[in-house]
Amino acid sequence: MDPNEQPSWAGGDAPDKEKMEQIRARRLAKLGTSTPASSKSDENKAPGSESSNPSRTSTPKPQTTSTDSSRPKINITPSAPSSSSAANPFTKLVAKTENQSEPSSSTAGRPSPRPSNSQPESDEAYADRVLSQIFRITVDPHNMSNSHGHRLMFLPNLNQELNDSGEPLKLSATSLDQALMEAAGAWPQDKPLMHYFLPCWKRAVKTATQLKVTEGPRFEVHSEAKRLCMSNCLFALTMPDLYGREPDPRHDTLVPYLLKSIQDENGLCFNFIQEAIKRFDDDEAIPTLFNDAMVQISSKLGTLTMNDDYKPYVQAMLTYARFPRLIVNLAKHPCFNMAQSAPGIEKHTLLGPFFRLSPLQGEAVKSYFPGPRTIEKSKISIAQDALRMVLRTHQEDLWVIANAFIRAGVDTRSRTLDWFAYIMNTNHKRRGMRVDPREVASDGFMINVTTILDRFCEPFMDNDFSKVDKIDDNYFRKQPRVDIKDETKINADQAHSDNFYANKVPGEANFISEAFFLTLAAHHYGSEACNSQLKGLDRDLRYFENRIELMEAERPRVANVPDQAQRLEASIATHVRTLEHALAKKYAIEGVLLDERMQSTSLRFMRYVAVWLLRLVTRSKYKPGLESSEIKLPLPAEIPDVFSCLPEYTLQNIVDNFTFLFKWIPKILPSAIGDEMIALCVTFLRSTEYIKNPYLKSSLVSLLFSSTWPLMHLKRGVLGDQLVGSKFANEHLLRGLMRFYIECESTGADSAFYDKFNIRYEIFQVIKCVWVNDHYKRQLTQESKVNKQFFVQFVHMLLNDAIYVLDEALTKLTKIRSLERELEDRFLSPEDRQKKDEELQQLATTAKSFMQLSNETLEMMKLFTEAMGEAFTMPEIVSRLAGMLNYNLETLAGKKAAAELSVSNKDKYHFRPVQIISDIVDIYLNLEDSSVFIDAVAADGRSYNPEVLNRVSQILTSKHQKEQTEIARWDKLKLKFIDAKLQLDQADLDLGEIPGDFEDPIMGDLMTDPVLLPSRHIVDRSTIVQHLLSDRKDPFTRQPMTIEDAIPQPELKEKILQWRDEKIKAAREKMKNEAMDTTEG
Repeated sequence: MDPNEQPSWAGGDAPDKEKMEQIRARRLAKLGTSTPASSKSDENKAPGSESSNPSRTSTPKPQTTSTDSSRPKINITPSAPSSSSAANPFTKLVAKTENQSEPSSSTAGRPSPRPSNSQPESDEAYADRVLSQIFRITVDPHNMSNSHGHRLMFLPNLNQELNDSGEPLKLSATSLDQALMEAAGAWPQDKPLMHYFLPCWKRAVKTATQLKVTEGPRFEVHSEAKRLCMSNCLFALTMPDLYGREPDPRHDTLVPYLLKSIQDENGLCFNFIQEAIKRFDDDEAIPTLFNDAMVQISSKLGTLTMNDDYKPYVQAMLTYARFPRLIVNLAKHPCFNMAQSAPGIEKHTLLGPFFRLSPLQGEAVKSYFPGPRTIEKSKISIAQDALRMVLRTHQEDLWVIANAFIRAGVDTRSRTLDWFAYIMNTNHKRRGMRVDPREVASDGFMINVTTILDRFCEPFMDNDFSKVDKIDDNYFRKQPRVDIKDETKINADQAHSDNFYANKVPGEANFISEAFFLTLAAHHYGSEACNSQLKGLDRDLRYFENRIELMEAERPRVANVPDQAQRLEASIATHVRTLEHALAKKYAIEGVLLDERMQSTSLRFMRYVAVWLLRLVTRSKYKPGLESSEIKLPLPAEIPDVFSCLPEYTLQNIVDNFTFLFKWIPKILPSAIGDEMIALCVTFLRSTEYIKNPYLKSSLVSLLFSSTWPLMHLKRGVLGDQLVGSKFANEHLLRGLMRFYIECESTGADSAFYDKFNIRYEIFQVIKCVWVNDHYKRQLTQESKVNKQFFVQFVHMLLNDAIYVLDEALTKLTKIRSLERELEDRFLSPEDRQKKDEELQQLATTAKSFMQLSNETLEMMKLFTEAMGEAFTMPEIVSRLAGMLNYNLETLAGKKAAAELSVSNKDKYHFRPVQIISDIVDIYLNLEDSSVFIDAVAADGRSYNPEVLNRVSQILTSKHQKEQTEIARWDKLKLKFIDAKLQLDQADLDLGEIPGDFEDPIMGDLMTDPVLLPSRHIVDRSTIVQHLLSDRKDPFTRQPMTIEDAIPQPELKEKILQWRDEKIKAAREKMKNEAMDTTEG
């Protein structure tokens, strides 16, 4: 309101003096039981105020003499009386303000200058001038404006009383209470009294700061002015009836003043709040006033988004955050954490609406990404940068607010942690397979909560991990705020974990533990849930794009059918809206999650979780860099319950977070990731029995795989060089990878058969990365000698994969070639063409995947056979290896290969047939010195074909795929195969019919190492070993068995060898005799 627009009235309409005195008496009665409290001057900036223009032009004649005792003072913050109030019988009710300087305000006017005469200004004149300046009132009809030109409100009743008593027409501390009552009575009923008193308060503070003295009459004038002004402000809000006003919710609230800037004349300043807080203990209505105001602000904010003017509401809470007493009271309010549904927390708890604000809100998303289908990439990036800046600023405010609650006191901290925990415990559904957004908190809300909890952990997340031992391992066995009862555990069923947690541990968790486990849960239900949502959005986007494309293709068909065309267009429009909504949401989520500062903080937290887990399972004081000394692998056979009963997300969060960063923001990793990630992956791959979920185990491989991707100057990725050079990794990595290569054969899921190929592909990549270190080659050789059965099982799986994936890839390529020929037919109907196109796309995807895995499998076999060829010539392995190589060469270089596999665009499928042939030949050459291998190749009756081997020579020579020295070695090896084949054929002729006791009942071959099975059948050891690698049951009775159950038969073995030697000797004698007969003849 303009200061010069004060209300005015005619003399006959002056406020009724008797009525004013009645109101004053009620006020005095109301305050009769107030508890004394001291009033202190506080700092603040005070804006300008309003003034009044009286209509009264003459001084009324005095009627009766009035004494000072007829003007009692309001008792709000009484203090010891001063000399200046001795004449007042209500002196004991007057507060004396303590000495304290107050800042000036740029908007409040200065006190009127002293009169320019030679005599000093009297105390009475000073009081009149200052009070008139502060409250814009006057009792002198000849002084209707101050020196700054502000019009003053004339007070006729006080004027008359002063005239009647013969006192000077000047305002004083003793008459100020009556003056303010009269001024308040004249204030328009349709305007809040705070619009008058609040600017007066700011001027009172301003003028008090300019006073040089801290005692005496002039000081008392300023103190009384501030005291009474504050009292009237509070009474105007809490007891409007004292001013003859009816209660009005629009007027009797602090909300509009809290929403204004402190520089605004109607905005609450900090020292107003400080002064009000001092009176909390005297009047319970005052703290309620402040609580109710913030509740209203929070409720209103719950209806706004970031597209609205939300900042005043946040600023109001930031103002409260400066005053611990306000925060303590807010935390005790019923709505601070009253029971709500998961989405209800955002709108109906006190802090919920502040955390709800996010660029991920629907309307905000639209404003950042309008027309998402056509928006340029550069504009998307700009919008995401802007989005991050806005969110980062808001999250800084949220941090100040949340931190204020945490630091306000023990009880308030506990209530705040309860609120965070309630969010976690009601949002378990956010990690469900199909999430209904109406049943859970929003993404933006959960991201904000996660970010703030991350910040709570920052103080103890030092680089030395010196405070990791402060995390209470038994947190969930005390009185945990976080509910994990329904969460899947790392390695325990429901009954086991319930029994474990039923055995409580005494004591309370410290704040570090509370923050740690709350943040762990927040990542699971918050940021990691959003990470996984991106995958779902990509899938949805592909679906809707395909649907829209198909529907648009239908337009020509229905163009002449209006009804169908209308329905089609409506359906297209619906799909387009849905697509654009999903696309804009994807851009927004990416914008939020790709905040490098936020993710760097998350990364530090996940490193802390990793170190804590490793200390837990190794029962050591592990810190990064102490892997070899503190971690002993394999881990103890007995898994500690404190680990196995942890929620699975404890480990999953780490893997998901790092995997996300490797994909989206890898540049922040090199300087932030440490040895603990290698230690974590290697430890649990070496002791996989510690983790129940096979997908969680495989995600450790994925993490290692991601860490070897080339990045900037790092050719081996973020961790590749460390994997090559780490002593700990050198000792345990290869064994762990080989073990999981075997274990992932069956994950227990419907897609287990195909899952294993993806896992093994990633294992191959990690092995290829570290293979430059010869230590790994020596370790593989050692495994083949020390853990023979383990190694044989590994190679068996490797061969199985090589056989299957290459066969599947080549079969799919054959079908693709056939479809390509069919699609060349110009007379093919549109329906058939579309059907075959779809089939071709499906085949192409499958063939590409299998071909990639085939290439990697052959690459591994090349590396392994080159490093330790003798290990691949074991009886249990060599025959299958030879058969696999022969079969694939025949497929790729046989007579029909050119016609059946000549698909168009081979690179699209990663199909390089000449390279595959070359790799297979390399494996042959790696084993060229092994007679056992040569015999096995020649003995392969199904696929060994000298003509195919000759054609291979022609292909390699014509394509310049091999050096001449390698071609020469290959040709020499082919001759060895031919000689071996002749000898084997001759041996078969020499042995003739094999006795039944000596023949393997499964393979039909002569046994060389017979063993007795539990079913009492005798087979060759190599036969049962190969069988058990795929099926751990007795082939005759189908009962479980192991190779240890097979009993050697040395006597039978001796008989077989003796029989074989005798048959060969007899055959040679016969050949010798026949040769002699021929010579004689």
